[in-house]
Amino acid sequence: MTRTFKHIAGAAIIAAGMMATSAIAAELPTIGGIVFQQDQYFRGIQLGLQAGAKDHAILLQGNSESKAEKEATLVDTFVARGAKAIVIAPISAKASVKALQRANDKGVKIVLYGTHMDADFPVAFIGTSDSDIGMGSGKIAAKFIKDKLGGKANLGILAFRSQLAEQSDARTNGFLAAAKEGTTITTVAQQDGFLAEKAVAVASDLMTAHPEINVIYAANEGGTVGAVQAVRRAGKQGKVFVFGTDGSEQLANFLLDPDGVLIATTAQQPVEVGKDAIQTALQAIDGKPVDKQVLVPALPLARDDKAGIEAFLASAKSVQ
Repeated sequence: MTRTFKHIAGAAIIAAGMMATSAIAAELPTIGGIVFQQDQYFRGIQLGLQAGAKDHAILLQGNSESKAEKEATLVDTFVARGAKAIVIAPISAKASVKALQRANDKGVKIVLYGTHMDADFPVAFIGTSDSDIGMGSGKIAAKFIKDKLGGKANLGILAFRSQLAEQSDARTNGFLAAAKEGTTITTVAQQDGFLAEKAVAVASDLMTAHPEINVIYAANEGGTVGAVQAVRRAGKQGKVFVFGTDGSEQLANFLLDPDGVLIATTAQQPVEVGKDAIQTALQAIDGKPVDKQVLVPALPLARDDKAGIEAFLASAKSVQ
């Protein structure tokens, strides 16, 4: 049994897990899957989509690259190619509505994952609570601050409000709510820094402008990577400690590194999100009832849980 891959109009078409004969393909529904950037999380999503579609659907895949106009073009292209459902992480709560409304009006089932949208026509949302993602790292931070920092910390935050303000705030507020349990935390600075290269510069500037910072929280993977690298470049290992978000092989290795910079991060489980999204789309196509919201649990990873980190690392390598 083989998979066939074709690239048409910038989107990969995958006849998943079957001999790609026209007779078999004609019996399978077509589903469009859209990501908005290429990182470890979305790579996991794509593999989950492929696994969910195997033997059940023809999967069209595209990357909007966080551009509203490209997202709309992908949606329209997938509809024109006969998609019965579109699985998407919308890049904007408002700007993404128009193209997806057009698709919905043509009978296409819309399944959201990862990010929400200001509309009630999507049949379901699949993802992880952003508040829980923040709280996962925040709970570990509270214990660390009590045990290692005398119960007090000066905090710098790397956010992504300019990209997705609601999601960024939910993670940050979740972290703060948990981290402040039994501690005294002063937030001295917050800036956007969600791409790793930019986050290095932002975190470096924060530490220079506010030398009292001894804890940094980053609300996404790129910010976490950048914060760790900034602390290392500044030679502040053992003085500034990072708590992050998301999971990857790189972040797992940071947790295993003896320099002690990254203390904890909270991973999502994107492969499971992708699988669940396709399953929900197939049920909706078949006219079966679906859960309006499916939450996949967050996965906190702490430096002092080596076995948990190594288990995650083995899983992360499997999605490369």
